[in-house]
Amino acid sequence: MIDSKRLLRWVFAGLMALTASMAVRAELSIDITQGVTDPIPIAVVPFARAVPADGGLDVAAVVQHDLDGSGRFRSMARTAMLSQPTQSSQVQTAAWRAAGNDYVLIGRVLPLSSAEAAAQGGTLAVECELFNTFSGQSLGTLRVLANADSLRNSAHRVSDFVYEKIIGTRGAFATRIAYIAVDGQPPNQRYQLIVADSDGESPKVVLASRLPIMSPAWSADGQWLAYVSFESSTSAIYIQRLATGERRRVSARVGINGAPAFSPDGKRLALTLSGSGGNLDIYILDLATQALTRVTTDPAIDTEPVWSRDGQQLYFTSDRSGGPQVYVAAAAASASAKRLTFGSSYNARPRISPDGKLLAFVTRDGSGYRVAVQDLGSLGGSTVRTLTRGPLDESPDFAPNGLSLIYAGRNGAAGVLATISVDGQIAQRLRSDQGEVREPVWGPLLP
Repeated sequence: MIDSKRLLRWVFAGLMALTASMAVRAELSIDITQGVTDPIPIAVVPFARAVPADGGLDVAAVVQHDLDGSGRFRSMARTAMLSQPTQSSQVQTAAWRAAGNDYVLIGRVLPLSSAEAAAQGGTLAVECELFNTFSGQSLGTLRVLANADSLRNSAHRVSDFVYEKIIGTRGAFATRIAYIAVDGQPPNQRYQLIVADSDGESPKVVLASRLPIMSPAWSADGQWLAYVSFESSTSAIYIQRLATGERRRVSARVGINGAPAFSPDGKRLALTLSGSGGNLDIYILDLATQALTRVTTDPAIDTEPVWSRDGQQLYFTSDRSGGPQVYVAAAAASASAKRLTFGSSYNARPRISPDGKLLAFVTRDGSGYRVAVQDLGSLGGSTVRTLTRGPLDESPDFAPNGLSLIYAGRNGAAGVLATISVDGQIAQRLRSDQGEVREPVWGPLLP
C-alpha cells in the first residue's frame, strides 16, 4: 500500500495548498517586486475615444498598465505630456525625445458604421502607431476589430504589438490564466476554478463546488480546460469547453484520477491513475475512444505528467530513485524512463518551455521549496538556476511566449500568485484583494 502522506504530497499537493481561507472571485492586481535596472521610457498617449460605444474603457491606460507591469518599460505620466496627438501627422518625435522618451504610441478607438460592422464582424476599430523617437520613424501600425465586451482584449493586443516591436518577442498580455480559489474554513469550504486575463482582470468562474477542484490544464487551442473534481466525493477528471460551459467526465476509474494534461493535438490526456492496486502510474487516455495506454509500470510513485511540444515524450515526477525527481519517457506503452534532474533531494512538477529548451520545476533549496529552470541540453544540474526565493513556491507554468513563469507562492501567511522572468530579472506578484489563489496555469497564445 502507498503511504497516505506520500499520496498527499505527490498527487494532491494542490489540495494541501488550498486549505487556507480564500475569497470568492478574488480579483488580482500586479505589484512589481523586481524589474530591470534601466526600463525603456515610452509615452503611451491617450487614445481618441469612441463615446459611448467604447463603454468607457480607457484603452491607452490598459496598455500603459500592461507595459509598466512587465517590468521592462517606464511610461510617461500623462500630466507631463505637452500634447496628446492621435494622428501620425501630429507627432513631433524630437519633442518626445527631448522629454526623455525612446518611443511614443498613439491611437484611436473608432466606431464602425452599421455596414462596416456587418461586413467586418465588429462594432469598433482600435488603431495605433508606434514611433521611435531616435530615428523619428514609424515602427508600424496595428488595426484590431472589437466590440465593447472585447475591447479590453484588443488593448492587450496593442500591448503585445508594442512589446514585440521593441523587445523582439511576442507579448503575452492578450492571454488568459486559470487558477483555483476557495473560501471558508474546513469543513465548510467553497472551491472555484477561475479564468482571468493575464493581468488578473475580468475573472470568470468556470466551476464552483463545495468539494475540492484541482489541477487545471489548458488545451493547446485555449478552448478547453481539464481538471480534477471531487464533486462525487471521489476524484474524477473532467474537460470543459470555456465558450459554452459544456463539460464531460472523462475518467472516474477506481482509485486515484489525477494530474491531467492535454496532448498538443488535444486528442489525448496524460494522467495519473492508481487503479485498485493503489500504485500511481502515468497513462494516456484517448478522449474519443476512452482507450488507455499505460506508460509507466514502476512500483514507485509516477505522477505530474506533461507533454513535450511535439507530443512524442512525457516528462513526469517519480520517486523511483528514492526521492522525487524529474524523468522523461516516450509517450508509448511501457516506455523506459530517463532521469533528468540531480543536485537536490527534491525536484518535482516539471513544465516545458514553449521552445522545448527549458525545464522548469520545484526544487528543494535549503529550507525552502523554490522554482528553478534547467537547460534541457545539459543534464546533471550544471545549468540549473533557482529563480525564486520564497519559503514555499510551487506549481510553476511557462508563459506562452516562454519569457516568464507564473507560480504559487506565499506572502506572509497568505497564498499568492507571482511571476518571474526566466532570466530572474523581473518579478511580479499578482495580489488578491480579499483572499488566496493557487495552482495557476497560463493559457496559450492565440491568433
